[in-house]
Amino acid sequence: MTGFGRADGAADGWTWSVEARSVNGRNLEVRYRGPNGFDELERLAKTSAQARFARGQVTLGLQARRAQAADVAVVVNEPLLARYLSLANQLAEDGATPPSADGMLALRGVIEAPEEEDDAETRAAVQAEMAKTLEAALDALKASRQREGAQLAPLLQDFVARIETLVGQAEAEAQGQVEAIRERFTRRIAELAPDAPGLEDRIFLEAAALAAKADVREELDRLTAHVASARQLLGQPPAGRKLDFLMQEFMREANTLCSKSATTALTGIGLELKAVIEQLREQVQNVE
Repeated sequence: MTGFGRADGAADGWTWSVEARSVNGRNLEVRYRGPNGFDELERLAKTSAQARFARGQVTLGLQARRAQAADVAVVVNEPLLARYLSLANQLAEDGATPPSADGMLALRGVIEAPEEEDDAETRAAVQAEMAKTLEAALDALKASRQREGAQLAPLLQDFVARIETLVGQAEAEAQGQVEAIRERFTRRIAELAPDAPGLEDRIFLEAAALAAKADVREELDRLTAHVASARQLLGQPPAGRKLDFLMQEFMREANTLCSKSATTALTGIGLELKAVIEQLREQVQNVE
């Protein structure tokens, strides 16, 4: 959801530029900063952003300046200049460089140029043109985000394919869990009570109970279903929030798979599965 857009405009002696940026965010948050006197633009900017985006932190900045007319009277603020000059002379007596005329006139507030005021009709026309520039900057931002999404899509598909491969490996490994549990339990019982009557029956019952607890078929079935859902969502944007939820479900099943694992190999697959899911989750934060 990162991106950048810019647009410029000019009308009736005004020039301006708009920059639109966005970064990742669970929900949509729009921030706007613009010039005084054009307050309606903030509402328009937020409404336009909401019409284009569903997620991300969007920042809009509009910088504008009015061209100064050549015949505008320039006024020197003499009382302020006198205070500056008095202070400068005191510093000069202490060894500082004496003030120059151009330096004094460059001090803030010494020269005052009264700003021209637009009439209501002109101000409304300029604001309407600024609104069009805002729209253009947001369109550029949207195009930027779409380009990033197009580049990201193959990466997301690769992660989903990797998860599918690991689920297949887990299914193959899980088929040997019952026998592994039985062998382990047989050795343990034989070590503790090698001559106990009915040992085989007890081993079978206990191993069956443990195997039932270690059955991961439901988790694997749900993981397979989640893979199908992920592919469907990636083909039907915007799907960022739905994918966020799906990542939680992926991780829940992977955690259960690891906790039920009875073999080192299956545990290793489960841990790798969790790592890939986490990588996919991080990339999903970029999805609209």
